[in-house]
Amino acid sequence: MASVFMRIFNLICMMLLIGHWSGCLQFLVPMLQGFPSNSWVSINELQESYWLEQYSWALFKAMSHMLCIGYGRFPPQSLTDMWLTMLSMISGATCYALFLGHATNLIQSLDSSRRQYREKVKQVEEYMAYRKLPRDMRQRITEYFEHRYQGKFFDEELILGELSEKLREDVINYNCRSLVASVPFFANADSNFVSDVVTKLKYEVFQPGDIIIKEGTIGTKMYFIQEGVVDIVMANGEVATSLSDGSYFGEICLLTNARRVASVRAETYCNLFSLSVDHFNCVLDQYPLMRKTMETVAAERLNKIGKNPNIMHQKDEQLSNPESNTITAVVNALAAEADDCKDDDMDLKENLLHGSESSIAEPVQTIREGLPRPRSGEFRALFEGNTP
Repeated sequence: MASVFMRIFNLICMMLLIGHWSGCLQFLVPMLQGFPSNSWVSINELQESYWLEQYSWALFKAMSHMLCIGYGRFPPQSLTDMWLTMLSMISGATCYALFLGHATNLIQSLDSSRRQYREKVKQVEEYMAYRKLPRDMRQRITEYFEHRYQGKFFDEELILGELSEKLREDVINYNCRSLVASVPFFANADSNFVSDVVTKLKYEVFQPGDIIIKEGTIGTKMYFIQEGVVDIVMANGEVATSLSDGSYFGEICLLTNARRVASVRAETYCNLFSLSVDHFNCVLDQYPLMRKTMETVAAERLNKIGKNPNIMHQKDEQLSNPESNTITAVVNALAAEADDCKDDDMDLKENLLHGSESSIAEPVQTIREGLPRPRSGEFRALFEGNTP
């Protein structure tokens, strides 16, 4: 702000300096001519006046010409005065144009974010008109921009992307301080865990009535509520519960790799922070204790909305018994190979019935060489828990 005022002050000083030069020129030319009788100095009887009085009248005459408000006490009476008057007018018009241009730029630079917001809204309005969107949809889009950006538009990703990693982390932590303070899950968590989660959050806004999560869909993110109220809606349309500031939802399907067990609808304008499934798994893999905590809360929520909470334990068993998963995979693979072998035998029999032995001898040998050889020792060792 101080730099802006300095620029305005410098501009005014430059205009006064040009006015000073013009006033001095107004008096200098008649003085060099010996103060002719038709000059403005002689008409005003200033030849023998004190220098301050002479300078004041000269400056007044020059400023009158520059501002185009008159010619001083008398209009120009000679050709020389006329040319000096035109020169003052031209310099005054130039200064006036420069002043307006600089002042406009300075005013715009005082609040560039608001100007960018107006330009963005204007662009959106033109787009809606071009696409001929319905009136109610246009109203919703306009209200969305008003609520999300609050009259100011920033390209936050671009700004943060130009910062160093440590500085960007500090800025994000500061911006999300109210979220961290309102979410009990973060209050008792490790500070490193909180920082890792917060730096991966994405800000989103939903309007009243928006379906944030739809039951039966595959989950790709979870949400933290910074401000607003959401309803957990069951398939029959019944509201199981409501969540407000400081709560989070959508973590169940990310923990179980299952589909959404309920829908979530925005009851008011909601300011949310979302965490994608990739970032979710990346962070929780580093903090297994926090995963256990989230699984416990998820089981309680499943029980509260009438869903089976055992799916959380089934997920844990799958993660804790990788050998059983391996055995199942091996059995399925062997069964698939057996089916392939049966298909090859059927094809071989058909060839024997419809062709000569010489024509099928080579394909038979190729099929035999391509068949997988059983490794019974390794398979038995896998079931007995030994290393093959």
